[in-house]
Amino acid sequence: MSSTDPASARPAEQRRTALDAVHRALGATMTDFAGWDMPLRYGSERDEHLAVRTRAGLFDLSHMGEITVTGPQAAALLDFALVGNIGAVKAGRARYTMICRADGGILDDLIVYRLADTEFMVVANASNAQVVLDALVERAAGFDAEVRDDRDAYALLAVQGPESPGILASVTDADLDGLKYYAGLPGTVAGVPALIARTGYTGEDGFELFVRPEHAVELWQALTKAGEGVGLVPCGLSCRDTLRLEAGMPLYGHELNTSLTPFDAGLGRVVKFDKEGDFVGRAALEAAAERAASQPPRVLVGLVAEGRRVPRAGYAVVAGGDVIGEVTSGAPSPTLGKPLAMAYVDAAHAAPGTAGVGVDIRGSHEPYEVVPLPFYKRQK
Repeated sequence: MSSTDPASARPAEQRRTALDAVHRALGATMTDFAGWDMPLRYGSERDEHLAVRTRAGLFDLSHMGEITVTGPQAAALLDFALVGNIGAVKAGRARYTMICRADGGILDDLIVYRLADTEFMVVANASNAQVVLDALVERAAGFDAEVRDDRDAYALLAVQGPESPGILASVTDADLDGLKYYAGLPGTVAGVPALIARTGYTGEDGFELFVRPEHAVELWQALTKAGEGVGLVPCGLSCRDTLRLEAGMPLYGHELNTSLTPFDAGLGRVVKFDKEGDFVGRAALEAAAERAASQPPRVLVGLVAEGRRVPRAGYAVVAGGDVIGEVTSGAPSPTLGKPLAMAYVDAAHAAPGTAGVGVDIRGSHEPYEVVPLPFYKRQK
């Protein structure tokens, strides 16, 4: 069985998070993102970026889509609906995975938290939350499990950066030292009940805190106060994008889409063919795996500029006068001090150090170095 709010019941106007008034009081530049009015930046996006790399940043991620799956066959449903082996995830742990169409095309990349033996929380990208919800409801037919739209039940705050464990430890009694990467536990943060997850999208150590929307403001204020002595700053979506780019993390709509399978995206490792039973897209993904093994498709690589011109998504990657690929994401890198890009390129030009590769930036072929991903990896 399954249940959900009908899409028609959701407001058509731009949505605001529970922290909207806080962002405006801080002077944030707001932007539309997947139907949400979200903070793009509060001041300098470069300063926000570097704060996360060297100290800590505080993010409002309440636009993400939470979907709860419960019931005796919740694990079996998710094993059928998603490409990962969700039934093998222990309670208190999380798994990065994907939901694909029957033809293998990626509908979204997800994080699934196992909250209890028969309870899971699926976190979808804001732009795909309704698509994922609809797909899970459809795929739940015949399973003794319920799919519930919980997008309005949560606000999501993230503290990211090397100072984040100390900041959070000062306002919670939870055992953060025992909380591994991609794990989550219920706890209390500054007196607020929360799911505390050691996850993030910045390439740094950090935490994501799922709370009731009515607790979001007091939690934001408590974390801000706790971080005063170590340089915590509020951070918007702009620096989140450059942080994830440096960390080589894919963004749906850029590195991932329905025309690509996980194998095309170089993420075939998330597909678990050894789990029991069938799953949506299995046959198509088995064929994709065989193709990738025998004749590699275009490969996702990193590109570092030799000059100062910045590549953008959609720009052609060239070599010897021929188009050999396409930029999926590009931006100046505050950490490296150079423009960076991720791009899909022909396998023949994908090896790090391949000579003669450039990006067509408004008719000029700017030289770029092919490098392995990620561009940046934090020191443990």
